[in-house]
Amino acid sequence: MSADHSGSGRPLAWLPLHPEEIDGLPAELDYAYWAGVSDFPTDPARCVFYGVPYLAPPEVSARPLAHMPWLRVVQTLTAGVDDILPAVPRMPSGTLLCNARGLHDASTAELALALTLAALRDIPGFVRAQDAGQWRQGFRPALADSSVLIVGYGSIGSAIEDRLAPFECARVARVARSARNTARGPVHPVASLPELLPDADVVILATPLTEETRGLVNAGFLGRMKDGALLVNVARGAVVDTEALLAELESGRLRAALDVTDPEPLPPGHPLWTAPGTLITPHVGGPSSAFLPRAKALLRDQLARFVLDEPLRNVVVSAA
Repeated sequence: MSADHSGSGRPLAWLPLHPEEIDGLPAELDYAYWAGVSDFPTDPARCVFYGVPYLAPPEVSARPLAHMPWLRVVQTLTAGVDDILPAVPRMPSGTLLCNARGLHDASTAELALALTLAALRDIPGFVRAQDAGQWRQGFRPALADSSVLIVGYGSIGSAIEDRLAPFECARVARVARSARNTARGPVHPVASLPELLPDADVVILATPLTEETRGLVNAGFLGRMKDGALLVNVARGAVVDTEALLAELESGRLRAALDVTDPEPLPPGHPLWTAPGTLITPHVGGPSSAFLPRAKALLRDQLARFVLDEPLRNVVVSAA
C-alpha cells in the first residue's frame, strides 16, 4: 500500500504504524504513515482519522490538528490523554478523542509488579554489589503477607491485581473515583484513602492524570503511609507532589519505585536520581513486545468501526 492514494477520492487515515504491517485494514480508506519525526506524509486536509504518534511530545502530536478541517477521530496509543486534551479546542466540532484503554494493561501491570518486587527485595542494591564484586546477604521485605493498595482501579489496576493474585498478599485494597463492587471485592472511593493508607505496605498508583488526581499524592497522602512503605508509580508523574515525596525519601521513612516522574524526562542532577530507597525506570510501562500486536488490533478495530459508522471504543471526549 502506498503512502497516499491522492487520486482515489477516498478519505485518508494517518497511522503511527506502517499500514502495510497491519492486516485487515478497511479498503474504504487510504492510509499514510506518520510517527511525528518527519514532514507531513500527505496533505493533512484530507485526514479524517488521526492516529497520534506514540510517545511523541505534545507539541508534535498536536501540530497537524490545525491543518485537518475534516478530522473526525483522534486515536491515541496511550491510556492517558492528558497530553492531547489541551488540543481538543482546535479540533473540528464533533471530533472524537479516543484513548487506548486496554492496550497497555499487560505491559504496565507487569512493570508494576516488577518494580514492586525489585524494590522490596532490593534488586538495585544487589546489582550494585555485583558491579563491585561484593557478596551482600541479608533479609529483605517480601510481597507475601503484605498489604497492597491500588489507587486507580481501571483496566490497568485490575490487571495489576490479576498479577498479584499468586503472591500470597495479606490483602489487596482498591480505590477509584467512584465506589463499586467487583468479583474480587469492593472498590473504595478516593475519599476512603485516609483510612486505607495507614494499613498499606505497598501503594501502587495506576490512576489517569486529571484535574482531580494532579498532586493527589501530596504531603498529607504520604504522611498517612506507614513507616517503611513503598510507593510504586506507573500512572503519571504529576499525580505525585515531587517535593513532598523527596522529603519522605530523604528522611528514609518511605521508599519509591517510579516509572514516571515530574518533571519528565527527569533531568540530570535532579535529586530524585540519588534519593535513598528509590528505583527509577524511564517511563517504560507501555513499550514492550506486548505493545505492537495490541496496537495493531486496536487500530484495525477502530478503523473498521469508523467505516461502518459503528460506535467507537474508548471515547474520552467529543470536541465542541
